[in-house]
Amino acid sequence: MNTIPVLASLLPVILAVFGVIVLLVIGLIFVNFLGLWIQAKAAGTPVSFLNLVFMRFRKVHPATIVNSRITAAKAGLDYTTDQLEAHYLAGGDIINVVLALVAAEKAGINLTFDRACAIDLATKDTGKTVLEAVRTSINPKVIDCPNPSAGITKITAVAKDGIGVNVRARVTVRTNLDRFVGGATEETIIARVGEGIVTSVGSAASYKTVLENPDSISHLVLGKGVDAATAFEILSIDIADVDVADNVGARLQTEQAEADKRVAQAKAEMRRAAAVASEQEMSARTQEMQAKVVEAEATVPMAIAEAFRNGQLGVMDYAKYQNVVADTKMRDSIGDEPNETQS
Repeated sequence: MNTIPVLASLLPVILAVFGVIVLLVIGLIFVNFLGLWIQAKAAGTPVSFLNLVFMRFRKVHPATIVNSRITAAKAGLDYTTDQLEAHYLAGGDIINVVLALVAAEKAGINLTFDRACAIDLATKDTGKTVLEAVRTSINPKVIDCPNPSAGITKITAVAKDGIGVNVRARVTVRTNLDRFVGGATEETIIARVGEGIVTSVGSAASYKTVLENPDSISHLVLGKGVDAATAFEILSIDIADVDVADNVGARLQTEQAEADKRVAQAKAEMRRAAAVASEQEMSARTQEMQAKVVEAEATVPMAIAEAFRNGQLGVMDYAKYQNVVADTKMRDSIGDEPNETQS
């Protein structure tokens, strides 16, 4: 029963506390956004106060949008906050986009807002920016060929006479904004120029021709259209350094002669091994035949004994046989004496 009067007495206090909280929140909002609102109003790019507040709820940084719009307006470019917010929410760098558009406007380059946003999103997390692309389009940059950061300082090519030539080129390029999105990068330019240098030197009859007219390399490479389908336009190719390398043709001929020598030695070794194997085979066959002769000679006494037992051989016949054997041995010994005397 006593609860209602107590609540009635506390109601003014509760309303006062709630009012203070509301005033504090409103005060904080004014403190956070009043400066931006005044800044935008003074710069001639007004933004409604509620729009600034709702930007915070849309997870958009109001200061970035306001400052970017002011920068664009001071350069004579008019973009709405919705355009800037849309690119910001897409993950783009709205500051670089606006600065790139301002630079393009001052340089007389035709670059639309949508094109700039597309380039910015395409270069995200690549280490490049749309602002860099516009600056390169205004102020061309030089690319070393080959790239020294790859550990290669010169391209070695061989002329028709077999003499190698070391070449280092410097390629001056500027950004082609129309092909920047989807166009090939600097690595493609370096690779194509290197290929053109090798082709140009390789088609020369002598290395002396290359040393006398290094600009012929530039003309041939430029004529091949190496910047096709790339994000750059090649302005010039300058041969920075050219010198003579080693005699590649002579070295290759020496290596070929050494290889032929090893092949010939291998074939000779095969023939020698085959001859040794054939000799060993013939020696084995000779020993085999000698064994057969010894075996046949061993059967002679047995045959004589068998003839005695059968009465087919008499004593006189055997004596004649012995005389023949002795006579044969004597003749053999007489025939060997002259050979021993000569030796």
